Amino acid sequence: VQLQASGGGLVQAGGSLRLACAASGRTLRSYHMGWFRQAPGKEREFVAAVSRSFSTYYADSVKGRFAISRDNAKNTVYLEMNSLKPEDTAVYYCAASTNVVLTTSRLYSSWGQGTQVTVSS
Repeated sequence: VQLQASGGGLVQAGGSLRLACAASGRTLRSYHMGWFRQAPGKEREFVAAVSRSFSTYYADSVKGRFAISRDNAKNTVYLEMNSLKPEDTAVYYCAASTNVVLTTSRLYSSWGQGTQVTVSS
């Protein structure tokens, strides 16, 4: 499956952004989907995931502020980000997996190209 992430940008602290990840090549319903992020000089980290059965999982750092959802009819996964903080600044990647462990990046088989999110203080 090919993934295309979009929706990043520059926003002030406290603001909101909505990222989208559009899939092509195969139907999204076959995959668990995740969002990861990587800040300069840091390792890629798990942000959120939604399983094929629509269960959701979040990193503690974003719980209560971010919401992941999927629309299988549109072959798209979303990440709604609210109350953004400067420490949320990173390149955000969407990824697809058939593995039931959803928080480990190396278990994801397909990755989008990333979209930059910058939060100013």
